[in-house]
Amino acid sequence: MKFSLIKCHGSGNDFPLIDARAIDLTDDQWASVARALADRRGPVGGDGLLLLKQGGGDTQFAMVMRNSDGSEAETCLNGLRCVARLGFETFGIDRATVQLKTSTAAVTRADSIAPGVYGVREVAGPASLDAAAWPADLGAARVVDAVIPALASDRRFTAVAMPNPHLVTFVETIDEAELIGIGERCEAAPAWLPNRANVSFVRVLDAERIFVRTFERGVGLTDSCGSAMAASTYAACLTGRTRFGTELTVTNRGGLVKASATEDAMVTITGNATWEWAATVEVDLTRETAGELVVTRRYDDEVAAWAGLAAGGDAGRGG
Repeated sequence: MKFSLIKCHGSGNDFPLIDARAIDLTDDQWASVARALADRRGPVGGDGLLLLKQGGGDTQFAMVMRNSDGSEAETCLNGLRCVARLGFETFGIDRATVQLKTSTAAVTRADSIAPGVYGVREVAGPASLDAAAWPADLGAARVVDAVIPALASDRRFTAVAMPNPHLVTFVETIDEAELIGIGERCEAAPAWLPNRANVSFVRVLDAERIFVRTFERGVGLTDSCGSAMAASTYAACLTGRTRFGTELTVTNRGGLVKASATEDAMVTITGNATWEWAATVEVDLTRETAGELVVTRRYDDEVAAWAGLAAGGDAGRGG
């Protein structure tokens, strides 16, 4: 089956993006497409698959995000900016309410965060501290800067849904082997955490900058996760490490965003939605493999503009 797609990224979180409004596939078939296209060994690769879908009710369009293992995530804020851009261009609008799997989010075309970098502002939330709704048995109804006995770690975590589940801990230095170990424990879907969770180690660089490193559910160790940056921003404010209402520069290995949280648990993120190239690709749904790729357009100026911003900022320096 042939698909037209855009290879895009938000803060280095890269995806194939498909306008799926007129494509009739089952959930299982879309999971197969995700595994084929996001496979780093194939011609496309990515942290997952993004789909622009029809909206309903008060929403202008919808987003579906599938992880590289084919599972569907509740949201992906880096991916949302990319879907928002496609929605803006498709419908000739500059703001929208987007239907996600279990919630909605408001998106607005934003001033470029740097020359030549397409910007989108998104408002997500409210963040939830009700871990039982994940569901999860973390030893308490709310976990804020506390040890989680089942993790067998002395780290103090904050459990927050954005709306996908996140476990956030603040560290002096980031030990990736430790992060992977905890992430893999959560990825195994133990009885106390059946739907798994994203795990982030966060460094507070100063009052207005944090660095986030994430083991992402369904993906593994990733250079960027937008909902993790949102959850980390809220957790930093909630635990008094930064202030509510302050715009933070949130960096990761992939890039950066601007983020702020309010006391009513809403998080605003402003970041890039960068096109890299457009193409058509053949996908074998049975074998879950991607075949012939034909690139139809390259966005070299956008790629260069983002590279300049990332190189000049703090991306990758917080570990």
